[in-house]
Amino acid sequence: MLTQTAAAQGRTIISSHGNTAVWEDQANGQRALYAASAIDAGACIAEFHAAAIMHTPSYLTVQKDDDEHIHLSPAHLQYVNHSCAPNAFFDTTYMSLIALKPIAAGEEITFFYPSSEWDMAQSFSCRCGSEQCLGEIKGAAHLPADVLIRYHLTDYINRKIQQSCSERH
Repeated sequence: MLTQTAAAQGRTIISSHGNTAVWEDQANGQRALYAASAIDAGACIAEFHAAAIMHTPSYLTVQKDDDEHIHLSPAHLQYVNHSCAPNAFFDTTYMSLIALKPIAAGEEITFFYPSSEWDMAQSFSCRCGSEQCLGEIKGAAHLPADVLIRYHLTDYINRKIQQSCSERH
């Protein structure tokens, strides 16, 4: 069934990982992580750890602190793409990928990059297609508080916001 769903969307399943699978778009070769089965809101999709710790960000790292950017392990989690209407969250305190809402089998798993990234190594023009799409994605440091309040943010990003507010007052 899942293979048929992927094929109907022009994608091929290239690897399976419990309740998730990496799909590859046959037209452009881009990869993304999809739910292999239904995932309940609040469920742990996957636990992760640091395969490597970097002192500067890259497009493949998740930020844990000012100078701590981790490469994710298991490696298939690098295929969780950005959305301005995410269905998952990288909890860097408990090192778990958490479902923010129910995720149907065959649905792409996405997260809001500024939820963990203060100032991204590579900004980009978002084309997520959601009604709340923010356009240019640069990191939480570049977004107003009234936007950030709509999202689940890592403890690190929440600390940075508090620090930023304190410095302005």
